[in-house]
Amino acid sequence: MPLLHKIAGVVIVCAVVLGLTLPGERRPRGTGVNATQAGATGQAGPAGQASGAVKATGPGGSPVPGAPAKPSPSPTPTGPIPAAAPGAVAAKANELGQVPVLMYHRIMEKPELSLDRSAKELYDELTRLAKGGYVPVTAAEFVSGRFDKVPAGGHPVVLTFDDSTPGHFGLDPQGNPKPGTAVAIIEQVAREHPGFRPVATFYLNKDLFGMTGADAGTGLRWLVQHGYELGNHTVTHPDLSQMSEKAVRKEIGGMEDEISRTAGIHTTTLAYPFGSAPRKKGWAQKEDGRYGFQGIFLAGWRPSQSPFDAEFDRWAVNRVRSEGKIKENDCKQFCSTAWLDYLDKNPGERYTSDGDPNTVTFPRDLEDRLNKAYRGRARVY
Repeated sequence: MPLLHKIAGVVIVCAVVLGLTLPGERRPRGTGVNATQAGATGQAGPAGQASGAVKATGPGGSPVPGAPAKPSPSPTPTGPIPAAAPGAVAAKANELGQVPVLMYHRIMEKPELSLDRSAKELYDELTRLAKGGYVPVTAAEFVSGRFDKVPAGGHPVVLTFDDSTPGHFGLDPQGNPKPGTAVAIIEQVAREHPGFRPVATFYLNKDLFGMTGADAGTGLRWLVQHGYELGNHTVTHPDLSQMSEKAVRKEIGGMEDEISRTAGIHTTTLAYPFGSAPRKKGWAQKEDGRYGFQGIFLAGWRPSQSPFDAEFDRWAVNRVRSEGKIKENDCKQFCSTAWLDYLDKNPGERYTSDGDPNTVTFPRDLEDRLNKAYRGRARVY
């Protein structure tokens, strides 16, 4: 495990050299982020998904999801974009703004490795998000542009947990989330701050939170039933960029098979181990009759574009490592505390909801950033 973290450190340095955007510097239009960015290291282990999941089929049943479905855009109209609703203007809506997609690894009472976060650190960060008007959405909801649970003036945030380690989730003898786990902390913050949705996406490896047999099935079904998303993170957490097509499909398909057997659903999103894509991305996106994703997540170091932005790529969604402003791996500039500080100071750059899932509202001077497929839903002010 220390070797994996050394690898992550090397990747981070390379990413910075390649010119990642600093908080406070506007990223030039047209620049992309490499899939092999820092912070993706972690212990191979299970994670979870619920929202947007597709029920698994039995023998002779309907097929596994095939070609992923994009959000449903309206036909492109001509003429001026209509004016925004007064409530959206009052909320200073900007649905072309940036969305933090936060990436967590092990949650522990006392962190041991560089990617670990303590239970208190997680609680403090989620409390900050709740007080700042952020509303969690799942990864599946995000790539589909489904923000109907985010009120006017609210900001979507995606909470993702990689490697399905025991600190993420477990059930006590009464069938409740074990104290100190990520799910228990999310539920606590939601109780303390009404409006903060208790949802997150758990990217699973083979260990499934340390649960086995019937306990694993019970646990995964609990997550699905309570609105959490189960995502695919491969069986053994390998570097897919170094593997053949057969090996890539074995890793992704094998994990999908395990999730469908254990939880009774198929996943909607995938997170690359180490943020590293295979040589042909199509190998990871779809295998007929086995898996078909709607979005794939990297391990980047900047917030994601809005799914309505013309440059949004659902096959390469950026994430931000959860960490304070520490020297290691340029966290003073690229980790969650730094980015949340930046968005607080520059509220015009973050996604702010108009409260209407049928419209996409933004300031008039951002019109050139809109994906034209959504022009029929656009509103400006």
